[in-house]
Amino acid sequence: MSQRRKLQGYDFYQTVLKNAKYFLAPMVDQSEYAWRILSRRYGAQICYTPMIHAKMFCDEKNRHYQSEVWSTGINDRPLIVQFCANDPETLLKAALKIQDQCDAVDLNLGCPQHIARRGHYGAFLQDEWDLIYKLINILHENLSVPVTAKIRVFPEVEKTIKYAKMIESAGAQLLTVHGRIRDQKGHNSALADWEQITLNIPVIANGNILYFEDIERCISMTGVDGVMSAEGSLYNPAIFSGSNLPVWQLASEYIDICRTVPTKLAYIRGHLFKIYRPALPFHVDLREQLAKVTTFEEICAISDELRSRLMKTAEAASYVYDNKVEKDENGYKIFPHWICQPYIRSPALGNPNSKKKIENS
Repeated sequence: MSQRRKLQGYDFYQTVLKNAKYFLAPMVDQSEYAWRILSRRYGAQICYTPMIHAKMFCDEKNRHYQSEVWSTGINDRPLIVQFCANDPETLLKAALKIQDQCDAVDLNLGCPQHIARRGHYGAFLQDEWDLIYKLINILHENLSVPVTAKIRVFPEVEKTIKYAKMIESAGAQLLTVHGRIRDQKGHNSALADWEQITLNIPVIANGNILYFEDIERCISMTGVDGVMSAEGSLYNPAIFSGSNLPVWQLASEYIDICRTVPTKLAYIRGHLFKIYRPALPFHVDLREQLAKVTTFEEICAISDELRSRLMKTAEAASYVYDNKVEKDENGYKIFPHWICQPYIRSPALGNPNSKKKIENS
């Protein structure tokens, strides 16, 4: 480990992370370098890499995986690299490879997906406190940068707090708390339970950030230091700026970044499907074409055509975004279909993005 003093806790948070409030979440196949560049343009202060599988990253025969999941640049800071692992030595080996190109290494203890269950990592380590302690502590003792962790809560508040304190005692210098339990995922997710995030340590809250104002509301309600956005930032990359911009503007900027930053075609297509999501039901032909693209040039052509159509629609509607947006009966903002907007997951909560409401906006 480097002999220079490694900053810890709030010293690390204030000096290296500059008291950041706005965190872009680690997202598999979605928080890649090009997306981080776009997110930083619109207010993201700290970015995480996609989750990296430590064992695969250490496999010298799997150089393709290494190059696919790890890339960065001189302006990609502050940056936190996230790993999933269940073996301390393997985790350390992986982290040592990238410690000089990032500001911290994060341990994923929150992934609830079936692949995490099969691989025995993420949220499925949640009951193995001795192992978690060893995973975090070996990084704390041997890396030149701080170690952080991202967790989900237990149903019991008291157990969650004990869990967080154990992680802190192992050496974690920053803790991100996703306010959902392990079994809440995908379309079964409920609203993140911010009330459970009542810890007396530096903490970042994650979950259910739909609009910019949710960030300050979360901080005010919980006393956390910052807020992390995952899905909210995918559907509105400018969420941290407080803006809801035209979908074509954000899509075009992202594509332009990808012209100079090599990015996997599947990642680009996935991002465009999310940015353009409210508009695609009105342009089914382009949606079908986007699903079948095999080249970057095809993606550019489809995006250009969709931009042309949407700009004509917006011009005809004489729409001007002024932050005074109408809301539906459930309190969700109603935007035209050419504006970036959150994906309201639960039908039971109402969906302001339905075709009927868009046409009436």
